[in-house]
Amino acid sequence: MNTFDPHAAAEMAREAYRKTIAQFEPAALEAAIPESVRTLAEKTVTETRAVYERSKTALDAGLDAVEKALDAAGQGATAFNRKVIDIAQRNVNSGFDLAKSLAGAKTVAQAVELQTSYWQKQVGALSAQAEELTALSTKIAADTVEPIKAQIGRGLN
Repeated sequence: MNTFDPHAAAEMAREAYRKTIAQFEPAALEAAIPESVRTLAEKTVTETRAVYERSKTALDAGLDAVEKALDAAGQGATAFNRKVIDIAQRNVNSGFDLAKSLAGAKTVAQAVELQTSYWQKQVGALSAQAEELTALSTKIAADTVEPIKAQIGRGLN
């Protein structure tokens, strides 16, 4: 009865491999590397290093541009928040002025006239405030994008 033992077969294969390697290993370790292969390897390493340096420089410049853009965005957000607070304060002060005027009104007609005048002025003020915020938003967007646009321009050159 013939029985196949996979473990024994694997061990025989490993032993055959070890014997074959043992025969060729000394010759392989002493084999000379051709000059053309060494020259090609050195050239490849030099070129790869140059590509790495250019890539590293481009990455550093890109990160710098992103950092400047984020700084501009942060400063822009602060300026925008200050503008909104300023507008809110002006509107509150305007409301207090109206309240003071209304408190001094002698007749209902005078109070209605003060109220009508206030709202006419307020509509104009709200329109002007919206324009202020739009102009500031446009400037913030331009300031935020500028470092990235400049970097892209340098990258294309």
